[in-house]
Amino acid sequence: MTPEKGQDMLRRKRVLLGLAAIAALALAVGDVRAHGNEHGEAKATIGNVKVTISYNRPALKGRDLTKMIQPGDLWRLGADIPTTIESDADLDFGGTRVPQGKHILLARYVEPGKWTLVVSSKDRFHYEPSARIAEEPMEFENGKDPTDALTIQLSNKGGRGVIEIAWGTLRLVGAFVPAK
Repeated sequence: MTPEKGQDMLRRKRVLLGLAAIAALALAVGDVRAHGNEHGEAKATIGNVKVTISYNRPALKGRDLTKMIQPGDLWRLGADIPTTIESDADLDFGGTRVPQGKHILLARYVEPGKWTLVVSSKDRFHYEPSARIAEEPMEFENGKDPTDALTIQLSNKGGRGVIEIAWGTLRLVGAFVPAK
């Protein structure tokens, strides 16, 4: 083997080792960014429409949601990443058409006992009124049994999509239908 070929092979090994180190670091950073929150997913078929809600499930860990959010605030309904709702056809939220595809799902704490469900094109940190696609009132109640980890359920009830959100003693229920 010539000295040039030997040096070329050495360079290639160094480049490969460098790339391997970068890949390992990227994986480690990805694990750190996840914050350890469990991923949740709720799926249902409403009429002929397939709907999926994806979210991360934070735990209360002794915190009080009512002290973490003020009237008028948007809540991202999850942790670390935006909660999304995805459908393969248009949906109707309180008379407002939401086009098929993936959108951000938020909740607005209007005042004690009053919440709305917000479908948006932007997450809570980049939200602006023009990003709102739909907003409708949700039913509210205080649950008797606290739920430490956020739970979102999606079900078909009489042709309506029903979204049930539980965290701590908070219970919120929103609904939609397939658009006509």
